[in-house]
Amino acid sequence: MLKQRVITAVVLLAVLLPALFIDDARPFIFLTLAAVSAAAWEWGRLNGAPGGVALGLALVVALAGGAAAYTLLSVGAPAPVWWAVAAAWVVGGPLVLRAGPDAWPHWPAALRWVLGVVLLWTAWLALGHAKVAGVNFLLSVFCLVWVADIAAYFGGRRFGRRKLAPAISPGKSWEGVASGTAAGLVLALAWIQADKAWGFDSPSLYTVLSQRLGLVASLIAVVGLTGMSVVGDLFESLVKRAAGAKDSSTLLPGHGGFLDRIDALLPVFPLALALVTR
Repeated sequence: MLKQRVITAVVLLAVLLPALFIDDARPFIFLTLAAVSAAAWEWGRLNGAPGGVALGLALVVALAGGAAAYTLLSVGAPAPVWWAVAAAWVVGGPLVLRAGPDAWPHWPAALRWVLGVVLLWTAWLALGHAKVAGVNFLLSVFCLVWVADIAAYFGGRRFGRRKLAPAISPGKSWEGVASGTAAGLVLALAWIQADKAWGFDSPSLYTVLSQRLGLVASLIAVVGLTGMSVVGDLFESLVKRAAGAKDSSTLLPGHGGFLDRIDALLPVFPLALALVTR
């Protein structure tokens, strides 16, 4: 299993890193669109879609993304779009989690399919805008989710006592969430100083937030972003638990599926764009 994980990770990095660092945003945009389209297929399968319907969901995301790549990504989406998506996550995410895995299959299947397409497409759109904004900005959002997740894992193992959502993800604890949040705050403060010391291609998310909101409010925003990464992770775990699945698919040997790798990013990127878009 470890060998599979390492090989898959190396292949993914070999494909993604060149697209990430070149000036032309299109290779990165279309590579990530392919990944999100695959995640849409996984979403359909987890939510009981027949094979043809699941492929149709992937096609809808791919076509909608292709259209956006030549329109919205070049001019930018207005702030109300990002705030609408962010509000849906902030309000709807906790409500779905509170209802639990048993309630999820009672939602109309078509509604669940459409919801998945919308959430995946808007997350990809925010990801594309972040790339256009600059590599430093994009990486600062990615790293917030990654660092918070890693710190939550180790903090939960070391200090975890109180379960966060035992019916959804028994391994997660409130202590783990606190550890991830603390790591996110340290990362934000360090990155702001790095922006001042080195001339990156673009300001990071944290520098933009601190310039627009002030340092204290920007750190509160970072706390909110790390919290929403947990909501995204738990949301996918709820869907998998309702479907009786361990992973979203086996498309990434040793890692599960694409949806398993991007779940925490789904609410974070639209919310980040909402916070920095005028």
